[in-house]
Amino acid sequence: MQSRSMVTIPWAPDYPVATERLDLRPHRMGDLDDLQRYHSDPDVVRYIPWPVRTLEQTRAALESRTRQGVVFEPGQWLVLAIVVRGSGRVIGEVLLKYDSETDARGELGYAMAADVAGHGYATEAARAMLGLAFDTFGLHRVIARLDARNEASGRLLRRLGMRQEAHFVQDEFFKGEWTDTLVFALLAEEWAGPDAR
Repeated sequence: MQSRSMVTIPWAPDYPVATERLDLRPHRMGDLDDLQRYHSDPDVVRYIPWPVRTLEQTRAALESRTRQGVVFEPGQWLVLAIVVRGSGRVIGEVLLKYDSETDARGELGYAMAADVAGHGYATEAARAMLGLAFDTFGLHRVIARLDARNEASGRLLRRLGMRQEAHFVQDEFFKGEWTDTLVFALLAEEWAGPDAR
């Protein structure tokens, strides 16, 4: 019989979580202008459940995010600002949902300002979040769901070593149209393997 992963709670890593070029940390109200840059961008939110946000809507979203730097129970999201270390600019956010205690499962998400796309920042931040998920929090499995039209996100997940496990056809009525959903996944044992990182 296989042993079951034991998830470590709370999720409260030492901040900032440093990568080569980035610091990941809980959001602060001072991040408002940086968040507004991408929360109000139709190209950024095209495949994300948020609408294009006004400044006041972004402020309300940011207030919620300032309380999402610690996770205590299933159903909660860890939401961290992605900060470029040299400039201090918040260029996006990376998220990890505590999806199931029984199944030791999480769900990965991210959003990034359009003007910094293509520099590997999203991959770097998501890889750090997977490191927390498996090496610190003790998850067994992490999934990611995305709109099937979001080819850039699919490429990012494949770079992280995640594999596509499902393609649901017209399973969501999203922003006025029926859309397909892809589901990617990665197991702790795959993350620990020689090719994962």
